[in-house]
This record gives sequence, structure tokens and C-alpha cells, in this order.
Amino acid sequence: MRTRTVLLTGFEPFDKEPVNPSWEAVRALDGQQVGDAVIVARQLPCVFGAAIEAMSALLASVKPDVAIAVGQAGGRTELSIERVAINVDDARIADNAGAQPIDLTIAADGPAAYFATLPIKAIVRDLRAAGVPAMVSQTAGTFVCNHVFYGLMDAIARQGLTGTRGGFIHIPYLPEQAARHPGAPSLALDTLIAGLRVAVQTTLATDTDIREQGGQLH
Repeated sequence: MRTRTVLLTGFEPFDKEPVNPSWEAVRALDGQQVGDAVIVARQLPCVFGAAIEAMSALLASVKPDVAIAVGQAGGRTELSIERVAINVDDARIADNAGAQPIDLTIAADGPAAYFATLPIKAIVRDLRAAGVPAMVSQTAGTFVCNHVFYGLMDAIARQGLTGTRGGFIHIPYLPEQAARHPGAPSLALDTLIAGLRVAVQTTLATDTDIREQGGQLH
């Protein structure tokens, strides 16, 4: 049986944070076996343009069966399994290179949006069953996370990686970060690691997503 490969990416710290929970959680899974698959974890720069270039290079070299980008979403209470990436950069803050694009398209010749090809609702179901707070999210924002999510799906399309499933997961602060942001929610690192492992397991085991309510009123 062929060994499958799962690419997980996390970001370097940004916005004056000393750590980024996405990288702390992802790197803990590097080299681990999940079923018949091996996880490859890599860090991306929190920089417009450079992050997509790094992701595209990883897809070309690793040729993963599954590619999941993970990012920090301070203020969110749950693992947010993103549904859609939109073709726009509109940065509230500057990236780590000092760039702050406003109302710019990510790919001039690309579609307005891409949907994740992960079984997003099955992942949420299995995360909740495992005791990990989770939800389907309808927006990945307009900062570098959405930028990379769009770039991931665009690169899969352009590189002809028809067998690669891709998507994005936002995760909350770590407790040590929340301590510097009074009132902000957080999840322990062990919970984040366990949650990402469940997301990988569900993706590998699920060809067709389940149909159950996962929308919001606003």
C-alpha cells in the first residue's frame, strides 16, 4: 500500500506575538503517522506574496494527498474549519515585511473564490465528538491566512494536483497569549494538537462530506 502524505503548514509569529499557535501545534505533528499517511509540517512566513510562493513550492516538492494550512485567529473560541477563500487582500495591520495591501486581488486571472475540498462538516462532527470545540467558518478574513488559503487552492488548480485535497483551519490563542489579552479565549496546545490530528484522520477517511447544518445567520 502506498504511503500517503499530509502537508500541514503553520505561520511564524506576527503582530508582536512571541509565538504562533498554528506553528506550535503543526510542528508537534511533523513526521507522525496517521493511518497510512505521514505528516510533513512546514512553517510559512506571515508575509503577503512570500507565503504563497512558499506554499506553492511545498506543493510542487511534497505533492501531498492532503494539504491543510493552519493559522492563528485570536478571539475565536473554537477550531474554525474554513469553507471558502476569497480573491482579495485587505489588511487591517501590516504583515511581517511591513506591507499592508488594501483591496487588491490575489490572482488577477483567478476566480472570485475557492471552496475547501476537505470534508469540513465531518471534521467538525468528529472534533466535537472528541471533545474539541469546533465550527464551520464562513470567512477566513482578508489577511495573510485567507491569502495563503486562496493561494493553496489556486496552486492546486494550476499545478494540476487533482488528487490533492486542500483547506484551512483557524485556531485560537494559546493560554499564555490569552493572558496578555484579558478576556480573550484560548485552547491548550495539547488540545490543538489533538484536534489537528482528528482533522487529518477524518480527511483521510472521508471521501464525501456529510450533509448537516453548519451555517450561521450572520
